[in-house]
Amino acid sequence: MLAPTLFAPAGSAPVEWRVSDALVGYEEAVAEMEARATAIAEGSAPELVWLLEHPPLYTAGTSAKAVDLVAPNRLPVFSSGRGGQYTYHGPGQRIGYVMLDLKRRRPDLRAYVAGLEAWLIATLDRFGVRGERREDRVGVWVRRPDRGPGAEDKIAAIGVRVKRWATLHGVSLNVEPDLTHYDGIVPCGVRDHGVTSLAELGRVVSMAEVDMAMRETFQEIFGETRDP
Repeated sequence: MLAPTLFAPAGSAPVEWRVSDALVGYEEAVAEMEARATAIAEGSAPELVWLLEHPPLYTAGTSAKAVDLVAPNRLPVFSSGRGGQYTYHGPGQRIGYVMLDLKRRRPDLRAYVAGLEAWLIATLDRFGVRGERREDRVGVWVRRPDRGPGAEDKIAAIGVRVKRWATLHGVSLNVEPDLTHYDGIVPCGVRDHGVTSLAELGRVVSMAEVDMAMRETFQEIFGETRDP
């Protein structure tokens, strides 16, 4: 795991930690995230992690290919400024929108993504799931030996954007979503592997438990948090 000092300079102010219990519309969330990231870059607002769930929808990252949208009429589709390709968001999936000031912390996008991966892996470990990173695929993966040699599924996705070194978008962790919705896309452009969730792996946990684990492990890597 990355040391906290990589992303938590001495004297760093705590990151604001917000949790939305009701579903939040995608366009509403992005508008608020954009405004907050701009304010963070200007130094007029504190950093923020916002945990939420979206209604069922697909988002297309900057590298999305039309052929990977298998069922274009299944769910609403939104263009996104984040990196990556198509992904699904919906109830039972915990989204973490992360708005940090990398110029002050560490202006290194690759290291930042590695930090997000380490955060997700540490969170999964709290529930007895071994998450792994892959050099050729962004996100967090779990091995599925029950499905054959080399089989593995994606359990968490990462898609980020940086604007004046303020970060936008972030991570999504499959807790107990409707995995059939992934049939409408080629998730992140990966055709050779599947998608799973904590529930499918036999870890039935509440979203509140996931939120607590995410907050504790975030602090291990990125520093202290505070309530709004």
